Amino acid sequence: MSNKIIALVDGSDYAASVCDHAAWFSQRTGAPVELLHVLGRREADGKQDLSGAVGLGARSKLLEELATLDAQRSRLMNERGRAILDDARAILEKDGVTAITQQLRQGDLVEAVAEKEAETRVVLIGKRGEAADFAKGHLGSNLERIIRASRKPVFVASRAFRTIRRVLVAWDGGASARNAVAHISKSELFAGLEIHLVTAGADRVETLKGMSEAQRLLEDAGLSTQARTVTGDPETALGELVETEGYDMVVMGAHGHSRVRSLIIGSTTTAMIRACKVPVVLVR
Repeated sequence: MSNKIIALVDGSDYAASVCDHAAWFSQRTGAPVELLHVLGRREADGKQDLSGAVGLGARSKLLEELATLDAQRSRLMNERGRAILDDARAILEKDGVTAITQQLRQGDLVEAVAEKEAETRVVLIGKRGEAADFAKGHLGSNLERIIRASRKPVFVASRAFRTIRRVLVAWDGGASARNAVAHISKSELFAGLEIHLVTAGADRVETLKGMSEAQRLLEDAGLSTQARTVTGDPETALGELVETEGYDMVVMGAHGHSRVRSLIIGSTTTAMIRACKVPVVLVR
């Protein structure tokens, strides 16, 4: 049953926001939340190859001490992971969520998420990971890997939560944008929210026709919807619109309109995630 919200939590500044957004999502849809923290293989087993630093003549006692340190590090990383999950659960419970499970996994994050895909409704992840303050111009590497791999919608949480009322849906006429609109029309998450379909650039007949059809689909689903065109490159025009007009969330296709763009997630998609200070929901 594809109903769970999978919330990926770590020790970053974004973890609390991931939990608050998961609570908001759960309260609007009734979906249970599964908190997932994944220890990388090196964190999990604590082993690092230090043999190169121990040359011929090294004492066996030194190797034993290194093995002991590995074991201690592994134990501490596991305890830290459980503490992160407990803290995340406390946030959800404070926000009124009761259907919560939590899991500490070892291995690869993408593989762990893929194993749960059949029972997943949406994957929630922070825009940046634990190294956020050291690389503000970059997205987290795990975020990009999850977006590329996931077949389910990916909800990219901003640094802080605020109540979501106005939603900008980026429209480029591509298959991913159409899937995003279809997803919105069927999801109770968007009931009562103000939906704005926006395309940037030239008024191409096909694009406008497609946007008109998308607007009709959303209105038929009972959603308050407006459609408009703005000038400029999508990468900058849409980002500025979100900031100046106070949108609370952006929904867009996870991939661009061409195969080349798809290889790098989609340049507009990547730029929007970097620029926006609000959550971005990506639909394939």
